[in-house]
Amino acid sequence: MQDSRIAARGLVLLGCGKMGSAMLAGWLERGLPAISVWVQDPTPSPWVQSTGVHVNTDLPPEPAVILIAVKPQMMGDALPAIAAFGGRDTVFVSVAAGTPLSAFEEAFGTASPIVRAMPNTPAAVSRGITAICANDAGQGALDEAEMLLSAVGEVVRLDSEEQMDAVTGVSGSGPAYVFHLIETLAAGGVAQGLPEDLAMQLAKATVAGAGHLAMEADEDPSQLRVNVTSPNGTTQAALEVLMDEKVGFPSLLPRAVEAATTRSKELARG
Repeated sequence: MQDSRIAARGLVLLGCGKMGSAMLAGWLERGLPAISVWVQDPTPSPWVQSTGVHVNTDLPPEPAVILIAVKPQMMGDALPAIAAFGGRDTVFVSVAAGTPLSAFEEAFGTASPIVRAMPNTPAAVSRGITAICANDAGQGALDEAEMLLSAVGEVVRLDSEEQMDAVTGVSGSGPAYVFHLIETLAAGGVAQGLPEDLAMQLAKATVAGAGHLAMEADEDPSQLRVNVTSPNGTTQAALEVLMDEKVGFPSLLPRAVEAATTRSKELARG
């Protein structure tokens, strides 16, 4: 990780649970010196304490970046502790769900560069995707934020913060949809006579393998679907159920994404 500003002035990680730990591991693997990182967490894990980073010590005087990874309900206690760094060139990056840029501008001032990020849980195994946007003062900080967040997967930039609710509906909440797909696919196998362990192994590997193929193949998912569908074959029989316009995926998944998007908007309004 080549960022002399961070190495020289320091990076503060506020909250080091699963997401924070995944990012920290990625940064250290990419060459960020451990002595350039300050972690603030009430219950740091033994792994965090073993990395050589500063843990719950006095913060550097002018950190390059403060990454906020605390749970949204802890935000009220966490922000006052770093409010003094607002109004300078310290970049604030938040991965806290549902907290808009305006809330951070209220805490740190509109002149502070602020980046809002929405990662998803596969970031824990460095296979996540994170959407980012920034306030007016933070537009120049997007490159730095993208570099940091790419340690746990892909990063995409949004045209506006308004898109963040839809991102929540697709990729933020989306892993749970896939986990439920695995659950129900395995249950279908059990219903047809397979042992539970075998059905689950088949379902997990199938979903993981298909996802990897979708990422690596030149064809789009629609063509990949066609490629494995023989006329009047077994896959076509299944797809006639799944692709039913009224009760299949074409109706079901957009409704699920809409429900999550709507709830995200409600939560943002408090």
